Amino acid sequence: MRASLLLPLLAVPLLLPGCALGANIAASTALERAMNGVYEGTGTGLTGRVPYRLLLSVQEREGRATGVLTNLESRKAYAVSGTFQRVGTAGGSLEVNLYEGGDALRGTLRAELGGGKLSGTLRTVLLGRELLTYNLTLDRQEAGATPASPQSP
Repeated sequence: MRASLLLPLLAVPLLLPGCALGANIAASTALERAMNGVYEGTGTGLTGRVPYRLLLSVQEREGRATGVLTNLESRKAYAVSGTFQRVGTAGGSLEVNLYEGGDALRGTLRAELGGGKLSGTLRTVLLGRELLTYNLTLDRQEAGATPASPQSP
């Protein structure tokens, strides 16, 4: 009777390694490592040239993009959340919304990523409408590089 109670306990260590077979997935793909990081550059639109910084994180498997877009002139920061789609072997496209204060929609960004560059269209939302459009061109900053700061007025 005791042997029949111990048998299931002895079988547990033999079954556990099978559970861990799928758990050895790389934390990020090569494309994610190439895309994730800090991008800096300018947006050009009706109000002139505006410096921006984007801290971007993409998850290729889930098709998501998140981050923070900062207007370096006004020092306003916006949470970025939306979709990421792989394009070709070393590129991708973003369609994200910009939020301020948690859930207030402040804009949309549609951009292409590749070759260390992000280029696309930023549209600001005011009173529920996309009003101002900026052509955004950002370059990926090397890890450890000091980000550029806006010039004092």
